Amino acid sequence: MSTARFTLDPAFTVGTVDPRLFGSFVEHLGRCVYTGIFEPGHPSADEAGLRTDVLDLVRELGVTAIRYPGGNFVSGYKWEDSVGPVEDRPRRLDLAWRTTESNRFGLSEYIAFLKKVGPQAEPMMAVNLGTRGVAEAIELQEYANHPQGTALSDLRVEHGDKDPFGIRLWCLGNEMDGPWQTGHKTAEEYGRIAAETARAMRQIDKDVELVACGSSGQSMDTFAEWEATVLQETYDLVDYISLHAYYEEHDGDRDSFLASAVDMESFIENVVATCDHVGARLKSKKKINLSFDEWNVWYMSRTEAQVSALDWPEAPRLLEDVYSVTDAVVFGSLLIALLRHADRVTVACLAQLVNVIAPIMTEPGGAAWRQTTFFPFAQAAKYGRGEVLDVRVASPTYETKRHGTADLLHATAVRAEDGTVTVFAVNRSQTEPLPLEVALNGLDLTSVVEHSVLSDADPDARNTLADPERVAPHAATGTVLADGVLKAGLEPLSWNVIRLG
Repeated sequence: MSTARFTLDPAFTVGTVDPRLFGSFVEHLGRCVYTGIFEPGHPSADEAGLRTDVLDLVRELGVTAIRYPGGNFVSGYKWEDSVGPVEDRPRRLDLAWRTTESNRFGLSEYIAFLKKVGPQAEPMMAVNLGTRGVAEAIELQEYANHPQGTALSDLRVEHGDKDPFGIRLWCLGNEMDGPWQTGHKTAEEYGRIAAETARAMRQIDKDVELVACGSSGQSMDTFAEWEATVLQETYDLVDYISLHAYYEEHDGDRDSFLASAVDMESFIENVVATCDHVGARLKSKKKINLSFDEWNVWYMSRTEAQVSALDWPEAPRLLEDVYSVTDAVVFGSLLIALLRHADRVTVACLAQLVNVIAPIMTEPGGAAWRQTTFFPFAQAAKYGRGEVLDVRVASPTYETKRHGTADLLHATAVRAEDGTVTVFAVNRSQTEPLPLEVALNGLDLTSVVEHSVLSDADPDARNTLADPERVAPHAATGTVLADGVLKAGLEPLSWNVIRLG
């Protein structure tokens, strides 16, 4: 096969990676919360009912901002149900997922969970703009963030949380363009309520960071027009607009699936163009950044039948996709797409954290383990910190039904503060290794510290409860750095992390 090539030069950069790019998402959906992060009585549970085996894996994963409590769930959420003595909290129907919510895990428990994950874990709270509005949003903000001396802040203290929660980052609703959303709105309706909510929240705290709902996907009929209308109302009031995207293999078309990031990068670039068009029209120097606060591989085609068959159970097994090596390679490529746009994508949330289309799986009363997708995320969160270098690949290509001509190589590189560089690369070929050469200009690099590969002779290999360590990264051989050129061979259908010292 022809060699894929690119050049790295510190004079040509994309932008600095915001740590929030490695965020995740906890929704009251399926077993993400109950028997996921929270299972009183589990052998590993701490005094608060949090599973310490899961906490250990969440820390290893390296997640930062954790979005909560939804997702579709938030459009029926009454925050008052989730605070105060657990025994007094009401049980409610969750219309989004046809389940019953016990509210045993609520706002205080979420903040306590973040504290136990560690200082890197930042709250990202969504407010309900589906069935509720401005008043409820600012009441939640007062309860959560005001020190004391008002009815709601004193209520928080009475509930046992003396210190404010300090939530800085807020989502103004969720997927309000989607007809599946409880309280679905037109762009004009949503833009108006988002603007009024933003104004009110900034009256309480002018420094809050606010995310307006963008389109639920690039395929929505109202895509781009939705963003333009919403931003016309909210441009000077919000900091981010959201993007959501999920990918799956359709009808055995693996070539297209492996090129999913082509669509993701197009989505990002089209939203940036729309944001900047609105800014130009408003004659504003402000730039709206992107919050890609739901992304993943998700076999969504299986979901509708699962949900419609439910009869209001509590925390059923839902959306528990078991990921293959192929899924992990696509997942890694999506991470590369986010890093390649780190100048504008400054928040991103992997949906979700545990059990529900998640990198971490648990068994009630039993083990917790890493899915194949765990490894690319953990490696990117650890080594993808610093300045993203501008990578322009010259690569062999292949044809796909969904995305046209695609490069076999998908890659980016990040330079850390200490001058070390990490190359993240995917070989999309299902059958052939891909030779790679990288010219290093103006970089004081002399050695290959590590070349880690996630691939397998069986592209459908998975980690399961019965075999939780079937798939893991392994060391590559033959990768060398000499005379300012890195040379490597990328295994077929592989995710690669090459660290240069």
